[in-house]
Amino acid sequence: MKKIKISLLIIISFILLSSCQFKTDTSIEKNNQYDGMSDYYESDMQVDYDVVKAKVIEVESDDTDEIRNIPIESDRRFQYLKIKLLDGTHKGEIYTVRNTIEMVNPYRLVFNLGEKMYIYVFETDDGKVGDIHIYEKVRDIAIIWLIIAFLAFLIVIGKSKGLKTILTLAITIGIIIFILLPLILKGYNPVILTILLVALISSITISIISGRNIKSLTAILGTISGVLISILCAYSMVKFAHLTGLGDEQATLLARIPQFRNLDYSGILLSGIIIGALGAVMDVALSIASSIREIKDNSPNISSKKLYDSGMNIGRDMMGSMSNTLILAYVGSSIQLLLLFMSYNISFTEIFNMDMIASEIVMAIAGSIGLISSIPITTFIACKLMK
Repeated sequence: MKKIKISLLIIISFILLSSCQFKTDTSIEKNNQYDGMSDYYESDMQVDYDVVKAKVIEVESDDTDEIRNIPIESDRRFQYLKIKLLDGTHKGEIYTVRNTIEMVNPYRLVFNLGEKMYIYVFETDDGKVGDIHIYEKVRDIAIIWLIIAFLAFLIVIGKSKGLKTILTLAITIGIIIFILLPLILKGYNPVILTILLVALISSITISIISGRNIKSLTAILGTISGVLISILCAYSMVKFAHLTGLGDEQATLLARIPQFRNLDYSGILLSGIIIGALGAVMDVALSIASSIREIKDNSPNISSKKLYDSGMNIGRDMMGSMSNTLILAYVGSSIQLLLLFMSYNISFTEIFNMDMIASEIVMAIAGSIGLISSIPITTFIACKLMK
């Protein structure tokens, strides 16, 4: 029991550290929203600042509720907040900052007494605080508690299987964050790199969850085969549809950084398709392999044909639900964008020809094709290996 508790603590710590590292990396995207930092993407110079947590200890002035007789386009509201720095080299120091709220902007950061925020702290040459910019509200605590609740549910309901699931999640997140992403930024081929790591992830994950046996080998081979077919399909679509991988804002922001302008963005798009399809394909392959193993154990004399037909029937039942899962996941992530298009009465012809929308469609279709293809392949491999 003691070993299990120690292992669980290590796994939780690993996932939380991974999520914190991810947040630190992605915060660069906010840099160009503040005065004096918009040139970050246009030069090789790094802007030196610290991301520090602070707490509002007094609201000195707040006109966010006032009504002014001026056009909303030029309407600004201000908060003067006295904040206390909670970490960093200037921990404990107190400053007054002005929070400017653009009323025309639907996304507004309005702070109340006692709320916490993340700020950018810029130091002068002598180490004193030269400037402070408000970055965001503190949300990481809520996310950490949500992660802890998720892990607790896995353990309570899944017991030993839940612990194995947590371990595989930690390994998968670690491989993606600490191996895949850094190597892509260093210029390695994202497609080849992702294929190799997908084989590694699927092998480790399935072996941990299901053990080292024929069933696991079947699921691993089925997963890799389905993912490869998904890659071939996606590659053909990307070339045929002339997709650049620069259809969304995140990719464009990355491409503006001088040292990352020459990355293979269409390859990064393919990498995202592979990662997106992996989970569903792995689920289908492992479920079919497990089902055929059960059928074979309960009916040792069953013929290969009947075993194959049984596996295909099981796979067909899964095919509809899992394909819907993939499609709905991509639609769900784009629903705000689709609502925006509908509100401006943009025609379907215009929508389908946008690089961003076409890329999402390719992701969904290629992933679904890989998932569907894994059904007969996994069934065939299972019948041969379990014969």
